[in-house]
Amino acid sequence: MGQIALEGMEFFAFHGYYDEEQKIGNKYGIDLFIDTDLHAAGASDQLRETVNYEVLYRVVAEEMQAPARLLEHLGHRVLDRILAEFPYVNGVRVCVSKFNPPLGGICHRARVTLERRRP
Repeated sequence: MGQIALEGMEFFAFHGYYDEEQKIGNKYGIDLFIDTDLHAAGASDQLRETVNYEVLYRVVAEEMQAPARLLEHLGHRVLDRILAEFPYVNGVRVCVSKFNPPLGGICHRARVTLERRRP
């Protein structure tokens, strides 16, 4: 077993609970952690034996394009897509951050973390 992580992905997107947020957009961050068996890739040195980082990034980027009101919903969509597209992934953890959320004061980011494992 092992873990693949894509940390510090940043996107400008149009998410938010308030309509205004969905119009003006904001910067968001995603950290993604994939639990999977890395033994075959380690032994063979073949990309086909592991999860392709480019494909993971593409999945996240596509989900970031579809507006969501809540970070929880956005994270849930990312989990669903990864588990659907990568049947050999055993578990996924995603952290979704919104930079400078409109809270009426100083807050560098709001973040939710969601995790799911296959039964």
